[in-house]
Amino acid sequence: MNQMKLWMLAAILVIICGVCVITCCGSEDDNPVVSPTDDSSQFVTLTDVVPDAILEIRYYGTYNFVGQRIDGYEEPTALLTKQAAAALKEVSDDVRQQGYRLKIYDAYRPQKGVDHFVRWAADLTATEMKPYFYPNLDKSVLFEQEYIMEKSGHTRGSTVDLTLFDMATEKELDMGGTFDWFGPESHPDFCGNPETGEYTGENSKSSATPKSSITEQQFKNRMILRRAMLAHGFKPLDTEWWHFTLKDEPFPDTYFTFPVKQLNK
Repeated sequence: MNQMKLWMLAAILVIICGVCVITCCGSEDDNPVVSPTDDSSQFVTLTDVVPDAILEIRYYGTYNFVGQRIDGYEEPTALLTKQAAAALKEVSDDVRQQGYRLKIYDAYRPQKGVDHFVRWAADLTATEMKPYFYPNLDKSVLFEQEYIMEKSGHTRGSTVDLTLFDMATEKELDMGGTFDWFGPESHPDFCGNPETGEYTGENSKSSATPKSSITEQQFKNRMILRRAMLAHGFKPLDTEWWHFTLKDEPFPDTYFTFPVKQLNK
């Protein structure tokens, strides 16, 4: 009799535990796996693959919207997953035939760097760089308008921020706006249609300043970069003309934590 009671109690516990797993944890879709790791074995130093790339790693220096070096940037180098770097080599070869080189502002970004952005955005008194990057915005709206978020595709290792360097003029190609400008002027569809490459000259962004615009040549310059990136496997972001992510990124659910510095071969 006692043995029967024990079996019944065990069965009840199994049922209870099973219900708990279903109701407390939810499905995998409701709770996607987001894994942090410091494993850099599937990354490369970008210039080892794309030696023609020019690096201006903004978050290693102080000329950025925070105004100081960002946590996790220990050396002024760029890292990417092997797959993203290989695709970017194809982009580099493409634009070189057109007279340009790639200039990299940021690539892989450790989660520590994203956390630094979040802390900075929460401090509404830290506005030293406002005139240079967000003069038309109150800092209090940066979270609301998603200029700052707690997660970034850069942390997955297959996203890059870049522009074009004109080899004839030996200057950056004029894109009509600076990297990391917080505003509608940074959107790829500002004053034109990025799907067709047509320049309209119309400022359809209601939140932009009335006289804000870019020229037809500036819009065309943005399209040169965009076409090359899309042709070689990258997808754009609808709020930043400089931001692209590998379509078939190898680690869509992994956020890396190792610092930005030269990788040991």
